[in-house]
Formats: sequence, structure tokens, C-alpha cells
Amino acid sequence: MAGTNLAGPAVEALELGVVLRALADEHRRSVMTELAADRTDGERGCNSFGLPISKQTQTHHFRVLREAGLIDEIDYGNRKGIRLRRTDLESRFPGLLALLEAEHQPPSKPA
Repeated sequence: MAGTNLAGPAVEALELGVVLRALADEHRRSVMTELAADRTDGERGCNSFGLPISKQTQTHHFRVLREAGLIDEIDYGNRKGIRLRRTDLESRFPGLLALLEAEHQPPSKPA
């Protein structure tokens, strides 16, 4: 089933202040560190991030990330997919994703 791409601003319109404000929130930053660390750049479901917040709050956080230009959302009607705008971010803000990837802490495995 094809979805509708809910794209954020064009790459040349991305603003560092808006991006940094979006990343200031711990939940949004955790989403971005996961996406930056996943080099497959595949589409992810909103619920795949394990955020300890309500669905309504998740929707708000993903909208902020999209409007800042960090992600694209794909609307399938009954669910949304999330995709990192890696190429756009690397060209506009070189090194930003490397910083986020370095912050990513994979879940610890029980001994």
C-alpha cells in the first residue's frame, strides 16, 4: 500500500536553530540517535522506538521532527512510517548525524 509523504522543509530551508530546538527534547533526541545509528535508513514505525509517552505525545514529537526537517513521515492512513533525511542533513549540517550517532546507547543485554 502506497503512502502519502508528509515532507518537511526543503533542504535549503533547514534552519540550525529550529533543528537544535527539536533536538533539545530528550524523547526527540532519542529517536534521532536511534535513526542516526541505523545506517540502513529503513522506514520505521512510530511505535518501534519504545518511547514511554502517550500516542498523542508521540504524534506531537514526530511532527516537531518533521517540521524541523529531520525526518519524513509517510502516512498510510491507519499508521505512519518514519524515515531519516540522512542525505539532506549531511549536506546541510555536516557532522550533526555523527554527533547523534555517537550519543546512541544501544540497550544493554542481560547477563
